[in-house]
Amino acid sequence: MESVKIIEIKKSVFSANEMDANELRKELKEKGVFLLNLMSSPGAGKTTTLIKLINELKKDLKIKVMEADIDSDVDAIKIKDATGVESIQLHTGGMCHLDAEMTKQGIDGLKDFDVDLVILENVGNLVCPAEFDTGACMNMTILSVPEGDDKPLKYPLMYQVCNLVVINKIDTLSVFDFDMDKVKENIHMRNPNAEIIPISAKTGEGIDKLANFLKSEISKWRKM
Repeated sequence: MESVKIIEIKKSVFSANEMDANELRKELKEKGVFLLNLMSSPGAGKTTTLIKLINELKKDLKIKVMEADIDSDVDAIKIKDATGVESIQLHTGGMCHLDAEMTKQGIDGLKDFDVDLVILENVGNLVCPAEFDTGACMNMTILSVPEGDDKPLKYPLMYQVCNLVVINKIDTLSVFDFDMDKVKENIHMRNPNAEIIPISAKTGEGIDKLANFLKSEISKWRKM
């Protein structure tokens, strides 16, 4: 029986994306623009967190937002209405992630590029977005209390690639069986250097700490 020819395409796809991502990072560095890639599962509170965070950061930084989704422009409108910053919607055409080229197309679609920080809200899932480098300066993920403290064990790559993990909905800790020490242990098992910041996007608790951390990281990046 004749064997079937197998072509390994993942390596070439990832390799090409990595080159695109590095080139995008270089271009953004030259322009002094910090790109933050925000990922999480649906319902973790990405958009609500962004609204609180942007309203805290916009006192000191010029910000623009790119909202990625398979369809609809609900989140982009919500961000713009709640913060006043420019927010554009990126439709992925059914794809469950953004890659570097798609991210660049989004950045090219922004209007006036006099900006310090561009925030990319990636498509809501914990698998595909973690596999593709978007060209961001920092990867951030949100893990909400109702999801459970074992999430980093189930989706290891997401926590390996993220420099910053935000634990959201801490106002519900009394309701759910969630161990904060255990989740920190699980995260650091995947990424010993990950910064972990607990917040409540609903009440605003911890948002100031998150904003200050990001401002500090952007300042360090500018001096590199």
